Amino acid sequence: MFMIDYKQLNWWYWLVTACLLSAGVSGYEIGFVLAIGVSLSQLIHFAIREQGITAFPVQVRFWYLALLLAAYPEPMQIIYWLPAVGTWARAIFGYCLLARLLSLMPWNRRAPFSVDLFMKTFFSRPGRGNILHGLPLVKKAAGYA
Repeated sequence: MFMIDYKQLNWWYWLVTACLLSAGVSGYEIGFVLAIGVSLSQLIHFAIREQGITAFPVQVRFWYLALLLAAYPEPMQIIYWLPAVGTWARAIFGYCLLARLLSLMPWNRRAPFSVDLFMKTFFSRPGRGNILHGLPLVKKAAGYA
């Protein structure tokens, strides 16, 4: 099931970032720098929009940017393949591994951690709206990455 949502600005951020990361892993290192720039812009935009840095969409963008920055040194650039593939999955299918991982963090969930929660989090079908898949909301943890 495709989730190409070209009417949403956040979808365009992810698409542009995926293209830039693809350029980077194809040998054009400037793609990594530009992807970091787009991710920083996206983080600032969402921090302003969500009026804070603890909102779930801001957390996703913060940790995504942190991953891109950690992978930037030459010996670490092989790591860029993970966000490159993952960002394409987010842009095309709506599946965001990072958002699902962050939804399991103690500050983003009320339900106790369990194998069932893990399975539901990582193996449920992507959907528009909320990554929490019907689990109880925690403050501003609602929102789609």
